[in-house]
Amino acid sequence: MRLAWRNLSHDRIRFLVTVVGIAFAVFLMVFQGSLLTGFIRTASKGIDLTDGDIWICARGVDCFEFATPLPNRFRDLAMGVPGVGRVYRMVVGFTVLQKPAGYQQMVLLVGAEDGVGPAFPIPHQNQGQNQTGSAVMTEALLIDQSNTAALGISATPVHTELAFQRARTVGTIDNFASFFGTPYVFSGYPDAIRYLGMTPEQTFFLIARVAPGYDVQSVKKRLQAELPEADVWTRHEFSRRARIFWILKTGAGGALLTAALLGFLVGLVVVSQNIYATTMENIEEFATLKAIGASRRYIQRIVLSQGLFSGVVGSSLGLAATFPLVNAVRGGIPWVYTPWWLPVGMIGVGLAMCALASVISVRKAVTVDPGKVFRA
Repeated sequence: MRLAWRNLSHDRIRFLVTVVGIAFAVFLMVFQGSLLTGFIRTASKGIDLTDGDIWICARGVDCFEFATPLPNRFRDLAMGVPGVGRVYRMVVGFTVLQKPAGYQQMVLLVGAEDGVGPAFPIPHQNQGQNQTGSAVMTEALLIDQSNTAALGISATPVHTELAFQRARTVGTIDNFASFFGTPYVFSGYPDAIRYLGMTPEQTFFLIARVAPGYDVQSVKKRLQAELPEADVWTRHEFSRRARIFWILKTGAGGALLTAALLGFLVGLVVVSQNIYATTMENIEEFATLKAIGASRRYIQRIVLSQGLFSGVVGSSLGLAATFPLVNAVRGGIPWVYTPWWLPVGMIGVGLAMCALASVISVRKAVTVDPGKVFRA
């Protein structure tokens, strides 16, 4: 409405303060949402990058990183279940990597059999090229690009030691940054078994691919009946279980979730205070409108329009600042992730906050005494 815009533009300093407050609130919500979304996405990445249909693990395992041993014979039992096409093994465990400079670093070693999925990092011959038909390299490691500085590796290949045994870092990968401080290191399955000091009778995960024509849930039930001492999950179920573990059962996930909620509350308070202040500065104008016969609904529309005008401008500025700042933060937090729906959704949230803030302040506008303008 024209009157709403005139009220806002009359005091441009107040309007600028309101817009900056909304822009900060929107940026804070998008940034905190990006941290939370990136954390959730990374928490299950080791599971999501495989293309197996079913995961078999020891009882009570909540996530990919903290697994406990599983009898290797379960693989043969799983292969005998109708509907199971292939079963691949994977091990995960903490060990020590010696940097080229001689210092030691605790790392999380992940070793998987070739075939768990083309997107899963396994060191093949001709690393970085088409891996179809390429053999898995021995004594070879892959690390994420974001961890090269932490591991003291400036170029690959480079010789090093893992678990006090000979190894060689042959290449880097992208988008597998550590979100809990310990870098990931990837190797072939036989090497991982040796580096972790495991016996041939042990493994950590069995990843089953369902044969064509079989229903995944039906095969899962058969596997659970055949392996009552293990937990059997579909890939999506285990991925969700890992995300819930990191968000609800760890301090890191809880802190990010709390920060995201606080970001919304802080934004709401900032926006409410600024729109309320704008309404109170124009309270005499609203008294004049009531004195000449303006209805309550008309005044409510003016206050709501003021809030939405401010919301549109402030949200646009907040989003414009978000992307370059989030990209700058990725240098220190490489797993931060901003899906397309997050900033789009924050536009709606920002406007909703402005509408809610307007509702809080509209009461003053519609209850102002019309006689106030005459007493003034």
